[in-house]
Amino acid sequence: MAAGNGVEELAWSPGSAPRPPPGLEAKLGSLVLLLFLPLAFGLAPLCCFRQPPSSADAGSPVVLSLVSCFAGGVFLATCLLDLLPDYLSSISAALEGLRITLQFPLPEFILAMGFFLVLVLEQVALAQQEPSSPCSSSSSVPEESRALLPPGSIQSASPPPGAGARGAVRAGLLVLALALHAVLEGLALGLQEAEGAVLRVCLALLLHKCAVAFSLALKLLRGRLRPPAVAACLLLFAMMSPLGVGLGTVVAAGAGPRQRLCRGVLEGLAAGTFLYITFLEILPQELGVPQHRVPKVILLLAGFALVTAILFIKI
Repeated sequence: MAAGNGVEELAWSPGSAPRPPPGLEAKLGSLVLLLFLPLAFGLAPLCCFRQPPSSADAGSPVVLSLVSCFAGGVFLATCLLDLLPDYLSSISAALEGLRITLQFPLPEFILAMGFFLVLVLEQVALAQQEPSSPCSSSSSVPEESRALLPPGSIQSASPPPGAGARGAVRAGLLVLALALHAVLEGLALGLQEAEGAVLRVCLALLLHKCAVAFSLALKLLRGRLRPPAVAACLLLFAMMSPLGVGLGTVVAAGAGPRQRLCRGVLEGLAAGTFLYITFLEILPQELGVPQHRVPKVILLLAGFALVTAILFIKI
């Protein structure tokens, strides 16, 4: 037995193949789900609408809005009860391992930087796609078209003649902003070690990404993009979270103190992303619409309660 253990230890020495990351099977399953389910939801409008949908007949906004509120509750609970405690514990252990004593609140600062990173990138991208003149934008945008898309991303349902190229650029910038979101969201999943944590983060991301993919497809179709271009944008968007999962898994495999510090920093940035999506993207847009306030609050609490129950019973 001793010799066998010695051989096993040599097999996992630094010069040999790396040890499989914790929760690898759950991460691989989550990666597949995060790729194909949002892609399927995004391609659904291409199959449902023979013509680009107008703002008056687009999809099922009430269902999307309610799903978004449920996803907001899941995001909030996942961030406050799962990601934040793990992040603070991880970065504290990494700083202690490196014997670094701080007078500055570095963990909280990293969290804020994750929040501002997404805020700045998204606002710069959205500023580039806004109409150049106030008269070219719609003054009354239907409430349902705002669901699950970043603030300021909604344009007029009937673009003026000659705006096709500009609309394509704006659509590309919108997809880029959402793709940056998706990479950081996937990073949060890839950095998790426990299988239960991986599944909880995967649930939150699936709810959010599927609804966003459906809304994004409607948005691109209203912008008069051709179906092949819409499908390419959706494929790019769907691939970003799996990319983040892969990057996070590679970083989480590191065992040295510096690798643990790097992982802690990335966890903080990812947790800041969850805060941004919850408090600046989902809740203001959904709760700011006067219709269905009580069902939205109930579903928000239900999403929070679901993650709380999962954490309580240690699934």
